[in-house]
Amino acid sequence: MVESLGNGRYLVSGIRDGSRESGVGSRKTLAYAVNDRARTWVFIDGRTYVIETEDRDASPGGRATDNQLALSAPMPATVIAVNVAPGQEVAEGDVLVLLEAMKMELPIKAPHAGRVKSIACREGELVPAGVPLLELE
Repeated sequence: MVESLGNGRYLVSGIRDGSRESGVGSRKTLAYAVNDRARTWVFIDGRTYVIETEDRDASPGGRATDNQLALSAPMPATVIAVNVAPGQEVAEGDVLVLLEAMKMELPIKAPHAGRVKSIACREGELVPAGVPLLELE
């Protein structure tokens, strides 16, 4: 179930976490969403998802990869910490960059293990939604 809290914030309930044997049932979490003309960016549990409309841009080379989308700002935000350096090895789920938006911290996590190729942001910088913050190889 999804309940709008306003200003792009949503309360999502009924999320399964853990096994049934542990006695852990469903939980609630906050999700954030921002949209432009072609897509909606959803940020939930440290992951970024992009939902595109049916009318897709046919321009060659204009499509972002899943890796770039996962490592992008989900909404306009301020970079409050960069936890990695170029050349550093990271594991899936490591917090690479920490953002702040709407008085909430938004961790940008590694979608997979890899090495940091480049960093395109710095602490204190205001970054727009959808702009890649770093690149993994």
